[in-house]
Amino acid sequence: MLRVLIADDHEIVRRGLKQILLEGFSFAHIEEANDCPSLVEKAVSGAWDIIVSDLAMPGGGGLEALKQMAQKGIKVPVLILSIYPEDQYALRVMKAGASGYLNKDAAPEELVTAVNRILSGRRYITEGIAEKLIQKLDQQKDVPLHELLSDREWDVFVFLARGKPISEISDLLSLRNTTVSTYRTRILTKMNMKTNAEIIQYALENKLI
Repeated sequence: MLRVLIADDHEIVRRGLKQILLEGFSFAHIEEANDCPSLVEKAVSGAWDIIVSDLAMPGGGGLEALKQMAQKGIKVPVLILSIYPEDQYALRVMKAGASGYLNKDAAPEELVTAVNRILSGRRYITEGIAEKLIQKLDQQKDVPLHELLSDREWDVFVFLARGKPISEISDLLSLRNTTVSTYRTRILTKMNMKTNAEIIQYALENKLI
């Protein structure tokens, strides 16, 4: 029996993913998680063949879950789903240990294809993104400023770029306000910026949101 764990903070999305997966894998046993802590908890307590997780969720999201699972020695292939642009996020996700990245705008059958490929022991990204990733590796001297950020700084950066206040980011990432403020300071320093408005402008210009 194929055991699949789905993680997304929106119930309607989880239902849709479950339906698509059951159409492609009628024999699958599927369970759900609605945030990063519950995802990690279920990943630890169960034997899963694959985890399909949203990138942005309360408690840290897919990147934080990958980090915590690695620390706990959990070796389950993870397919990350996101509404964010593949060319901006796929490389970061793959470096964090994911087995694949798929945009939520993809056709349902592509999700089944991605899961099949990962279950066969391979990684999954679209051909177009593979070409862009190769180009990026060939252009290391011209690394964009946002790629200098750590994974946690990246999480905070995305929320700041979306206009979220420190208090809300703190709740979403399960961090103290002072910790989020510290990450904000590091982000501004690394990116040679002074205000949140500059972060928002940069994100829009680089199509990060």
